[in-house]
Amino acid sequence: MDELLQINLQLFSMIGTIAFAISGAVVAMEEEYDILGVFVLALVTAFGGGVVRNVLIGIPVTTLWEQRTYFLTALIAAFLVFIVPVSWIRKWKTWEALFDAIGLSAFAIQGALYATQMNAPLSAVIVAAMLTGIGGGIIRDVLAGRKPLVLRDEIYAVWAMLTGFLIGLGWVQGSWQLLVLFAVIVVLRMMSVFRRWRLPRRALNLTEEPSMEKS
Repeated sequence: MDELLQINLQLFSMIGTIAFAISGAVVAMEEEYDILGVFVLALVTAFGGGVVRNVLIGIPVTTLWEQRTYFLTALIAAFLVFIVPVSWIRKWKTWEALFDAIGLSAFAIQGALYATQMNAPLSAVIVAAMLTGIGGGIIRDVLAGRKPLVLRDEIYAVWAMLTGFLIGLGWVQGSWQLLVLFAVIVVLRMMSVFRRWRLPRRALNLTEEPSMEKS
């Protein structure tokens, strides 16, 4: 990757880290966790997807500790959420979808690039992009005792998979193409939020027994 691409990815990764850390902290506070729980959920949301991706494609998990700047940024973001007035948090919630889309796009691209650098097959690139983009949110929801929103809300994981598909096939290369892809994924995610695009779903309730008609 050239220097311009590195700079842009670092910028968007920082934005994504802040957004996901705040998201984790807000969820922890909604669940009435203490300050330690706030920090844990913030860090899990910001870095959980990257850790799972590293395990998948063979990158040492210890590389997480080399990201001191991002790690410290996530902690600061979580602490600020813990101490700011509730009215500010409500305002953040109105922008949550946008920052979440930025984080999803940036981390999906990052995960796909890591996988291609490891000469991983297309399937692994797609999975790496998806897990990097949504893994932290899934772990956050599980730890908070919630059903993972990314698997039942508006289309979310699909955009990360599309990112991995395009990068894995080599259709998107170079800094400018990747920046365009970044913007496109953000727009698609926001459109799926506002237009409520959803994948087909089927509810199944096996606990209800058919009622017996009286003769």
